[in-house]
Order: sequence, then C-alpha cells, then structure tokens
Amino acid sequence: MTSQDIQDVLRNMLVEEFKVDPAVIEPDATFKQMKLDSLDLVSLAMSLEDRLNVEIPDKELMGIETYGQAVELLQHKVGAMA
Repeated sequence: MTSQDIQDVLRNMLVEEFKVDPAVIEPDATFKQMKLDSLDLVSLAMSLEDRLNVEIPDKELMGIETYGQAVELLQHKVGAMA
C-alpha cells in the first residue's frame, strides 16, 4: 500500500463516514477544525484498524491532532512505500 493509498482511505473515510467537507482536509488541518470530537476519533481509529488491518493502541493516538499526523502514523503502521 502506498502513501497515496493511505491518504485516500483516510480522506474517503472522513468524507463518507464523518461528513467532513473535503475542502478542509489538508495536512495541517486539525480534527477539531473538521468538527470531530474525541468519540469520533475513537470511531475513526477503529474503522481504520479494520480497513487497513493494523492495530493502533490508544497511547499512539495521543498527540495526533492533524490529518498529516494521522497519515504519518498510518504510514508507519502499514509500512507504506512512497
């Protein structure tokens, strides 16, 4: 899975499941700006675990506040190629 694939999965999930406006999804956009609360983030993490077949421990989610940070974490978890 490439980095672009991971970004596409995350972007599509944010738009389709959480009704985030695609225009606000940028690397430095915070989940708060996307109007997601802590419960939404837990749900997002669980959906990503299922979709990408990875495990994301709660401690690794701490400090993840932006779309870009989430992409980096997922790339690390999946072992994405450029």
